Amino acid sequence: MADGVTAELLTKVSDIPADQWDALNPRGNPFVAHAFLSALEQSGSVGPGTGWSSAPVIIRDADGIPAAALPAYLKTHSQGEYVFDHNWADAFHRAGGQYYPKLQIAAPFSPVPGPRLLLRDPAMALPLLRAAEAVVDQNGLSSAHATFVEEAELEQFRAAGWLTRVGTQFHWQNRDYADFEDFLGALSSRKRKAIRKERAGAQDAVRIEQISGADITPEHWDAFWIFYQDTGARKWGTPYLTRTFFDIIGTKMRDSIVLFLAFDDDRPIAGALNFVGPDCLYGRYWGCTRDVPFLHFELCYYLAIDYAIANGLARVEAGAQGEHKLARGYEAVPTYSAHYIANERFRGAVADFLERETAAMEREIEFLSEMAPFKKG
Repeated sequence: MADGVTAELLTKVSDIPADQWDALNPRGNPFVAHAFLSALEQSGSVGPGTGWSSAPVIIRDADGIPAAALPAYLKTHSQGEYVFDHNWADAFHRAGGQYYPKLQIAAPFSPVPGPRLLLRDPAMALPLLRAAEAVVDQNGLSSAHATFVEEAELEQFRAAGWLTRVGTQFHWQNRDYADFEDFLGALSSRKRKAIRKERAGAQDAVRIEQISGADITPEHWDAFWIFYQDTGARKWGTPYLTRTFFDIIGTKMRDSIVLFLAFDDDRPIAGALNFVGPDCLYGRYWGCTRDVPFLHFELCYYLAIDYAIANGLARVEAGAQGEHKLARGYEAVPTYSAHYIANERFRGAVADFLERETAAMEREIEFLSEMAPFKKG
């Protein structure tokens, strides 16, 4: 390939030794960790029949050790990405093209900003992206898409000529709060009262436990699987993750997992699964078997804030979408994706769309920021 560097297209992250892969992820983002990505493969959450085929791209050093990698997948649909390109696919098909398969550079089913260019040597960024382009061009694919790219990597994608796109999420920022009451003190009086009422309502209705590490048992995962299936069936039709996935991460990643479970007497009725990163708590999945007023907010948002403050984490990322998070102290932040479109005419149309969409998204984020519940002045 270009730049005198040879890249390889593999079929599994699992085929790369964990220590070699994780050396490319020195900040320890859990969603591009070998344990997470290999668990998806080993559990059948990605692979045959899912529309996600693992296709990691790697560049090795002189000793044969990976010096750079992309967590990449060949996709035959656009499900489980949370950056929506269905209109692009429809337009490409109507013009006589074949949009799928495409190359997706992502942490599957995880709308979590993080590194997508896994590098020991920053100079490998451009060769790595050229390798992704070669996969697209040589295999007749329509495009490559890197979703939830961390902001620090955007310039590398832009330097390679990829189009960039702006989205938004709602993250809670820890401004050195001493405890939850200290955080509430930063909010307007009306919002403080509303949150206290919601927390009291949920806490009075159920018993809540925080469970982590080796204390998470197979019975806990059995209960959580029921919650996850319920939410997955309602949101996506079919849950993306298999039951085996939770068993695997319960072993491989247990020190990075926190479960909040709600009980009616001794019967679990709701739960929220979180992953702990070096500076962030990532809220990932939630579900319930019985509706309890405000319990979703307690398990997914308020307990996450409690945990972040107690453990000195900088922020809470509570997943995709959800403007209701704004009233609960979560703030609008931009998210980013990057896109390589092989067809020049289609690329021009997408570029024009993104220029208009970006301006609209920037206005929306500014508007949402003005609606934040914090005290003014």
